[in-house]
Amino acid sequence: MTSTLTPPRTTARPARGGFGRLLHAEWTKFRTVRGWVWSAVGAVLIICLVGLLATAAGNESDPDGGSALPVGPGGEAVNDSFYFVHQKLRGDGSITVSVSSLAGAVTTDPDDSGSGLAPWAKAGVIVKDGLDQGSSYAAMMVTGSHGVRMQYDYTHDRAGMTGAASREAPRWLRLQRTGDTLTGYQSADGAKWTEVGHADLSGLSATPEVGVFVTSPSVEEETGTGTGFAPAVATGTFDRVTLGGRWTGGSWRSDQVGRDAGTSASYSQDAKGGATPSGDGFAVTGAGDIAPVVGGPATSGVRTIENFLVGTFAGLIIMVVVGAGCVTVEYRRGMIGLTLAASPRRGRVLVAKGLVVGSVALAVGVVSAAVMVPFGGRRSEANGFPVLTVPTATELRVIVGTGLLLAAASVFALAVGALLRRSAVAVTMVVVGMVLPYLLATASVLPDGASQWLLRVTPAAGFAIQQSIERYDQVVTVYAPSSGYFPLAPWAGLAVLGAYAAVSFAAAVVLLRRRDA
Repeated sequence: MTSTLTPPRTTARPARGGFGRLLHAEWTKFRTVRGWVWSAVGAVLIICLVGLLATAAGNESDPDGGSALPVGPGGEAVNDSFYFVHQKLRGDGSITVSVSSLAGAVTTDPDDSGSGLAPWAKAGVIVKDGLDQGSSYAAMMVTGSHGVRMQYDYTHDRAGMTGAASREAPRWLRLQRTGDTLTGYQSADGAKWTEVGHADLSGLSATPEVGVFVTSPSVEEETGTGTGFAPAVATGTFDRVTLGGRWTGGSWRSDQVGRDAGTSASYSQDAKGGATPSGDGFAVTGAGDIAPVVGGPATSGVRTIENFLVGTFAGLIIMVVVGAGCVTVEYRRGMIGLTLAASPRRGRVLVAKGLVVGSVALAVGVVSAAVMVPFGGRRSEANGFPVLTVPTATELRVIVGTGLLLAAASVFALAVGALLRRSAVAVTMVVVGMVLPYLLATASVLPDGASQWLLRVTPAAGFAIQQSIERYDQVVTVYAPSSGYFPLAPWAGLAVLGAYAAVSFAAAVVLLRRRDA
């Protein structure tokens, strides 16, 4: 009788801290290769240097343009310019008007009597917390071609009835204040009212300015070089103005609130506002806008925080080279066998390498952005360029997002390097797939449609994480990559890059287990 000997089973588990030792070993490899360390330092320097060179020029056409833009309650840069006929309201109350017409004209040609009504020209009633630019407000208005709207605090917009105002079909508007809450109503006949929306304006003063207003941003027009914007004015006719509540009892005052920030192309020497009595109401003419500042052709004299980070693509190329080299150099020098012998669980080797190179790239991006965002802003304002203010949360997202962008790109390069085993080929593939589409899309080399397609489906979508300017339907501009607008939201764009990195990394782990077994 024979017996078969079987190896005794063991219940021993890998010692705790095994992955920690592997991670430490990979970090030791990284920091002892001076070329990788100096490359990381160089990436920080090149991002800052390119950003400084790209924003070095002074604003010769408007040396005083560095004055700060008005800032709204949410921390965003705003336009706040309109002609205002107003009184003070004490406590709760309401204002009701009938708007019978809204007409406009382009101001670049004083002899042109043709229509130049901007789609977002506005005429209506407003409750505003003082006359300072950027102060909180709520307004009910008739627009050039977007019907009745309720807007408040610059970024909020709610639609009411459609159609233009006319003497045959006037638009009745009402704002009702109750504490800090402003409720907007509309009516087609002044008898039957419907609510459009309400706004909670926390901290609204006891005696805000209330009245009628008119403003007009620029009119979009085609030029020989593409889409342009011509300054325009608008005139609104208010047939009657009815007040309810406790008013201060003063007479109506007329004021031009602010001057256009120079970002909506709506300010012109010909665009002089004014108001004249008209029956029981007023005819008011105004120009400007009450809206957030956005990017585009009309904001060519304004810089955004993305401008200071234009060198990110150069630093990213350096970190892509480092990421790919972290694995390909071991294949080239025959060291991969030792690494895999020391850690038979091969997937963990790539994970450790990815954590090391990703962490270094994250630090490079965060440090570079944390330096350039504040420094670039102060330098630009000193050179005569105003900087588009954004909320603190957006600024932090851009800074951290720059680090995540570099980290994802580095891990992507590491994975491609593990798949191909050739550093030059891996780096070329990542740069062609990520940096080249970004440069083509943002440099106006391609049509807008092709640029947006590239920034949706290629790893270059990850650059969207650096976009600080918002898209607003109530503000007309060129929402295209050439103007700083990505087709995907910031985190969605980064997710596209993350998906490329994750799929490549998973494929590299599978191939490493099979090929190098």
